[in-house]
Parts: sequence; structure tokens; C-alpha cells
Amino acid sequence: MASTPDLEDDLTDYERLRQENIRRNEAMLASVRRKADELSAAIRPAKPKRARPMHQPGKKLHAPTRSSLRSAGLPPPYLLPESHSTHLSSSLASSILGAASPAPAEAKTRADDFHAGKELALKPAHVRKVVTSSIKSLRVLPLVDRTVVAAGNKLGNIGFWDVDAVSEDQDGDGTGNVFLYSPYRSPVAAIVAHQAAPQKIYSCSYQGEICLMDFEKENFNMVHLWDSPVYSLCQAQNPVRCLYFGDENGGLTLFDERVGKVSTTWDLHDERINSIEFHPENTHILATSSTDQTACIWDVRSMKTRPDSLKVFELHGCANSAYFSPSGRMLAITSSSLGGIVRVFSMDDFEMSHEHNNPTGSWFDTFKVIWGWNDTDLYVGDMRGAIDIISVDVNDSGISALNSTCLRSEYMASVPCQLSTHPYKVGHLACANSFGKLFLWTSA
Repeated sequence: MASTPDLEDDLTDYERLRQENIRRNEAMLASVRRKADELSAAIRPAKPKRARPMHQPGKKLHAPTRSSLRSAGLPPPYLLPESHSTHLSSSLASSILGAASPAPAEAKTRADDFHAGKELALKPAHVRKVVTSSIKSLRVLPLVDRTVVAAGNKLGNIGFWDVDAVSEDQDGDGTGNVFLYSPYRSPVAAIVAHQAAPQKIYSCSYQGEICLMDFEKENFNMVHLWDSPVYSLCQAQNPVRCLYFGDENGGLTLFDERVGKVSTTWDLHDERINSIEFHPENTHILATSSTDQTACIWDVRSMKTRPDSLKVFELHGCANSAYFSPSGRMLAITSSSLGGIVRVFSMDDFEMSHEHNNPTGSWFDTFKVIWGWNDTDLYVGDMRGAIDIISVDVNDSGISALNSTCLRSEYMASVPCQLSTHPYKVGHLACANSFGKLFLWTSA
């Protein structure tokens, strides 16, 4: 078994400067945070005692009682402080705004003949420490000709690694530049960016905050404050500024950022919603996963009055994620059953499935299996300090596993608990560990 690195690496002068910038940033945001906390305390209702989770396919709509910053009269959006250096923020903005726009044919990149086990490799220059603690969320931004990775940690920091930039680090360790911001004081649960608007990065926190980082304006804007922790976030296919987010009570909320208002809230699950994703082809179909031991498929067109799920997947443990394959023909669900199970279902016949054992110990809520660039390969972190590649196939007899291989490297000795693929660059796979480091696997 690979050894686990120390919790904190020795800090360089550059990293010490970043830590000082973080402290200054937090001081400048203190007054806004206090007002946000006061609002949250004022509107937060007593949490009802819940019975043991029992999912029912159809549940009545409940009227939202939440409040937004705008309606509560909180201060205007807060800017990224000067202590983070306008040079750095401008440099990152230039990289993102200068990226090429996708051609129609590139909107949904697939590679049916890509073989990850044979082609992916990790170079020593593609290992960077981006934040200072455990990474809770990871996203490779949808930029056609650049690689920028965003990572949110448990302290509320979001770090950006601009891989293609010329490194300005004093020690010159690794490739590209790193930029660190502190929009939250609690774990960053999710980071999303739409291919149609990659310059607008949305994120959410365990304190119920939803923020927008607008690279055109170079500022953070707390666009909404919910009255309970937000654990999952997803953008609608169109319009992209309509956000769906899941809270700790199993509620799914539609928020229109254009007008700063909640449209509606549905009570879909008995406990927190861990993932939300739209079908890549049928954009009215939605998949959710929940701690209530179920994953569900919904039709948003019929959720206006009384939501009825199209399919309920009953599991024997917490459902951490439910993601569609690139073509939408399959659904992969990660659950804590038996210490960690990946189940793959066919969308043509929900009874056709395959299971893969992925033991995670007490880290079960950290791991989420993701699809690659085709309907064949799935990727999930391995407790042995590797990435499991699960290859699946659909035939007349059902779904079967072709093989299960591992990606290992001497440059990645820790457990890669978060993963994200580049939507345009086939063979660019990012992963993160619990010590703030990112690893970028690329085609050899």
C-alpha cells in the first residue's frame, strides 16, 4: 500500500504570502459575513425531527420560505480584495476570457476509441498544491484550448490552477500558475461552469451560500443565501443562469440568478441531495442521489405541481452520486453499500445493471464515480493511492464489466478522492487528494 504524505508540506515564501493574503481577505469580508450570519439565524427555522428515511415516489410541493440577499437588503456584491493581487486575478481572467469558443461539433466531445489504461500518464510537473486542506469539490473548466482546474476545500477557499500559463512561482515547482480566493468560511460543496458561459463560475457552501465568480468583472458575488446547507449544484442546459441546488433536507430548489429569485422548491428526498445532473440528450430529464439511500430520475416538465419520479433506485447505503454517461444510455450510481459500491444501469432497461466493489472505509461520502469521454470507461478513486478504471459494456445479456484496471504513479502516493475530466481535451483527467494537491493525468 502506498504511503501517505504528511498533512502539510513545508511552506515556501510564495505560499506564506498567499496565507497572509487569505487572512487579509477574511478581515475585509468580516462585516459582510456577520450580516449574512445574522440573516441566516433570523430566517432559519427549527429543523424538524425526521423519521427513518422512507422514499415515496411522489411527494407534494412545499412553498419555499427561504430568503435571498437582495430581498433581505444585504450589502452589494463584494469585490475580490487587492490583497489577492489584481495582477493575478487579471492574469487568470485573461486566460479564461481568451480561450477559444467551442464549435458546434465540439459541444459534446466523445472518444469511443480512447483507452485510458494504456494512454494516461502522470508527469511530475503536473502535480501542484493548490489549497491548504482537504479538497471537497473539483471542476475542470469547459475551455476548448486551455486547462484550468478549480478546487474548493473544507475551509471555504477556492483555488484555480492555470496549467497552461507560464509559471510565476518562486520555486518553479510544477506547471502553470495558482490563484487562491476565500469566498466562504465553510466547505465548498460544489463548483459548476457551463460550456456556453465558462467565464461565470458558480459554487455553493455548507452555510447555504451560492456565489458567482464573474471573470469578466473579476469579482465574487454572493447571489443567494439559503436557510440550510447546500450540498449540490447544477446549471440548467438553457438558460444557464438558472440553478438547481439540493439542501440537507432533501429539497431541490430552482433559483433564477438573472432576477435573484427562487422559482420553486420540491421535496424530492428524505435527506440531503448529494448530486444533481441533467441528461445530456433529453435535457428535461434529471437524476438526483441522496443520503436517504435512493437515487431517482425525474422529468422537470411534470414537476410543476406534484413531482413523481420516473424511476427510484433503492440502495442499501447512502447514494453519493448518480451521473449519466456521455450518450445518456447509462447511469452510474456510487453508494456506501458494503463499504463502497458502483452500480451501472441501462437507461433502456433499468433492470440491466452491473456492480463494482470500491471499498472506501469511513471515506465513503467523499468518493463519486465519474464518466470519461465515452460510454465505456468510468473513473473512481482507490484507497490504495490509485484511480480505478471500470470498463463496461452493454450487450443482449445485460451490462458486464470488461475489466478493471488501475492508474498508478510514483508521483501520486495519496488517495485521489475527487475527480474531474476535461470536457474538450480527451485524455486530461484531474484528481485531488485530502492535502490540497491536484494531479493532472494526460495522454502520454
